[in-house]
Amino acid sequence: MSDVGSEEFEDEQNKLGEYEGGRNEAGERHGFGKAILPNGDIYQGDYQNGRRHGQGTYRFKNGARYVGNYQQNMKHGQGTFYYPDGSKYEGSWVEGMRQGHGVYTYPNKDTYDGEWLQNLRHGQGIYHYQETGSKFKGTWVNGKMESAGEYLHTNHRFMGNFINNYPLGPGKYVFDIGCEQHGEYQKAEQDRAEGEWDATVLKWIPKCVTGLTTETPGKETSGEIQQ
Repeated sequence: MSDVGSEEFEDEQNKLGEYEGGRNEAGERHGFGKAILPNGDIYQGDYQNGRRHGQGTYRFKNGARYVGNYQQNMKHGQGTFYYPDGSKYEGSWVEGMRQGHGVYTYPNKDTYDGEWLQNLRHGQGIYHYQETGSKFKGTWVNGKMESAGEYLHTNHRFMGNFINNYPLGPGKYVFDIGCEQHGEYQKAEQDRAEGEWDATVLKWIPKCVTGLTTETPGKETSGEIQQ
């Protein structure tokens, strides 16, 4: 869901719509005020020299709502965005984009709690699947699971390396009964277009069963792709 709305262009329409509030000596919006834009969006909060700056609430005509900090007309600092589809982001913003630490709750009640960069999951984070209770904990790059990570389930977990959202290469299943199964995920042979990625052709190749160990396959093999 995009955050971009007419709020991005309000400074171009400062003389349009309705405004009640403070102004500076130059006649610019300054201090606390309320603006109703020509398209029906509403902003109520702090201004500085004609721009949204400080705490405020921006209500979009489509039902979306942002409550938080602004800097030079952009969402910047801590804030919460409520989307029309029922999802919500609460956390850090940088120049209008989700960046830093934040928690995103999706329409199906899944959640992501972790780091963001330019509106994408990027860095360390935990994705919680509401329906199953399972979690993915690990590294994200440009919105996808990459490098070392682990899937946590009710009575076992998988630890290994991830490429493009899927496990690939050495890994291990750790069971609550006190044992581990070591092996690796490989791409199975299948006739498909060159460069095409299909998660359904991944195959788990078990190698051995051991007691509990401190080995972390994903961290040891991070970035390696088995051919």
